[in-house]
Amino acid sequence: MINYATLLTQEQVERTHAASLEILENVGLLVRNEKAHLLFKQHGCRVDPETQIVTFPPAVIEKYRAMLPPTFTFHGRDPKYDRTLPQDGPVIVTGSSAPNVIDPVTGRERRSRSDDIARIAHLIQELPAYDVFSISTLADDAPTGQFTLARLFPALMHCLKPIRSTTTDMNDAAEVMRLLYSLAGSEAAYHQRPFVTHHYCPVVSPLTMDQHSTEAVIFFSEAGLPVYPSIVPNAGLTSPMSMAGTLAQGNAEFLAISVLMQMVREGTPTIYATLPTVADMRTGAYASGGIECGMLHMAFAQMARFYNVPCGGYIGLSNSKLNDAQSGYETGMSTVAGVLAGADMLNMGGLLDALKVFDFAKAVIDDEIAQMLKRVKRGITFNEEELALPVIAQIKPGGSFMMSPHTARRMKSEALLPRLADREARETWEKKGSLDTHARAMLRVREILAHTGPDLIPAEVEMRLRAQFKDLVPGKLEIPQGG
Repeated sequence: MINYATLLTQEQVERTHAASLEILENVGLLVRNEKAHLLFKQHGCRVDPETQIVTFPPAVIEKYRAMLPPTFTFHGRDPKYDRTLPQDGPVIVTGSSAPNVIDPVTGRERRSRSDDIARIAHLIQELPAYDVFSISTLADDAPTGQFTLARLFPALMHCLKPIRSTTTDMNDAAEVMRLLYSLAGSEAAYHQRPFVTHHYCPVVSPLTMDQHSTEAVIFFSEAGLPVYPSIVPNAGLTSPMSMAGTLAQGNAEFLAISVLMQMVREGTPTIYATLPTVADMRTGAYASGGIECGMLHMAFAQMARFYNVPCGGYIGLSNSKLNDAQSGYETGMSTVAGVLAGADMLNMGGLLDALKVFDFAKAVIDDEIAQMLKRVKRGITFNEEELALPVIAQIKPGGSFMMSPHTARRMKSEALLPRLADREARETWEKKGSLDTHARAMLRVREILAHTGPDLIPAEVEMRLRAQFKDLVPGKLEIPQGG
């Protein structure tokens, strides 16, 4: 059994749960979706038709939160990429939906396009620590009416790992599902292996369920397709300026949407996913790189274990505009805290400037950080053989373990052998060009992008999709001029 790090005592966990029940019973949520109104009313909640406030009797929350499944599976198009929480954790997911990208040739920030998504998808497919590709950027060149298709199609062309996506409204969702059913061969075939997981933020802090995202969560839950919400309280702006108050409110928001999913379809899997922050009150800045974000993730992980549900979220983000020391320590400190506390999923890859820009080199660096995190989760194998007392006795004081068979058997497995971090002598490093970590990461980016395989959607299937969806973006993997 793993001993996780904790910030809260058991008494504090139980008090947080009780406080969340008080919020839901006495304050409630403003719910802007009529389908949700009907579901809540049918299942014992009180709905005020004039204010749209829904309040939740504690017994209703307790009934439906007991139905939350203890696992959640991300499916890939190739089954070898399937990942199930919590046993396969920490599952590493890219950050998503940045409007901008650092151009891999010029190094300058610009609006992202669908061809960037093709390159990013191929990069994520090849980097070993990433488990799920949550589409990292928007596509500024999306044709009218294809906001999501312009992002999803290039991702599917170049990544077989599970893909996480979102939609703007139900018309958009219908088009996305039409594409996925066609790619899978039929609706029934897709339902057997739903290789896209849908993700939304249906609860807008403080305590408000929106129209479109709530509708989508209801739709996918009803269809039995993978979907989960994220809760995003921001202390000082959209939640109390205290971590305890933010924890109680965020937990109430999670309980509200998760019980709605159970009301739609009992046994619907979900993830206790969060992006909690504490605002920088000097400017009101969104401080997603703050250490408080990591601390809150630790506390939310404890609440998730209390409910026996998988957990995680956007852990390891950075406010830095560059791939610099700030980027490294903000990502590293929060992600280590999250893993030690038992977070099963980390949305951590590739984003700078508080989720606003994707950087190729950052994605490579984060892949190596993720390998370290997975090594931490693997822990220390502890048994008599690993204690190695006979080996120590054999080598004796003053000896060397270098040539021991015990060492040979473990030299490639006991310690992580990083590809990016430099451990050579200074003289060797200087002879190789004195490159910093960012430069070495960009060399790895160019190496991966230069070695491309065939498109992952067969030509005949692509032709069928293009006949069904006029003006679909090219989706081809092209190396930018100068790259």
